[in-house]
Amino acid sequence: MDDIEIDEVATPTLAEPVLIEGLPGVGHVGKLAAEHLLEECDSELVRRVYSTEFPPQVSVDGDDGVASLTCAEFHAVETGGSDLLVLTGDHQAGSNEGHYRLTSTFLDVAESFGATRAFALGGVPTGEFVEEYTVLGAVSDEALSAELREADVEFRTDEPAGGIVGVSGLVLGLGSRRGLEAACLMGETSGYLVDPKSARAVLESLSTLLEFDLAYESLEDRAEEMEEVVGKIREMQDGPAIPDDDLRYIG
Repeated sequence: MDDIEIDEVATPTLAEPVLIEGLPGVGHVGKLAAEHLLEECDSELVRRVYSTEFPPQVSVDGDDGVASLTCAEFHAVETGGSDLLVLTGDHQAGSNEGHYRLTSTFLDVAESFGATRAFALGGVPTGEFVEEYTVLGAVSDEALSAELREADVEFRTDEPAGGIVGVSGLVLGLGSRRGLEAACLMGETSGYLVDPKSARAVLESLSTLLEFDLAYESLEDRAEEMEEVVGKIREMQDGPAIPDDDLRYIG
């Protein structure tokens, strides 16, 4: 196969769709958010993007064990507000060059549907468990900042530390060079575990910005499951100290 191949699955007519990127990253925040959009809204698979930059593997699904080559997918989504073009998948590129080439391809697909705006969704690690979830923002143009602030998105100097890497960062960087209005919404997360609560915080900001309603019951169920895991971890962290006499080698 070629380095990058695109399967055209369907070509619906969309009214100036907004590109939403939610690929795996810190806390799987962006991926969880994108998948929740697909679960809760009317959606249609429109493109599959295959690349030799993805891991050499297939996913196996269904009772008959059908294997599918790993890829990224675009879904057309109707929210009752703006039309969305949601990009998600299980992997990002394996090299720096691959990130640039794949992101350029993703933007080509978005532009072919008439997209002129984009939101990249992701997480920003705090290194500790989060009680109140804040959404941080980054934009391709200063003019977008006020709009995000109205949706309770915060901007902090030098955060996230080290910048935004991967597709989410390049949607802003490469998108800006194409004249695309782009922003990144990043939910605070410990970075240790999959974080449904952070995904919800990001989606609440996104739904305010794009004026649509969304139910969150399935994310709440996942959040309760993760709370049990977090509780057990905290119990281990707060457990009794081991006396020095017991710190002996066991072989």
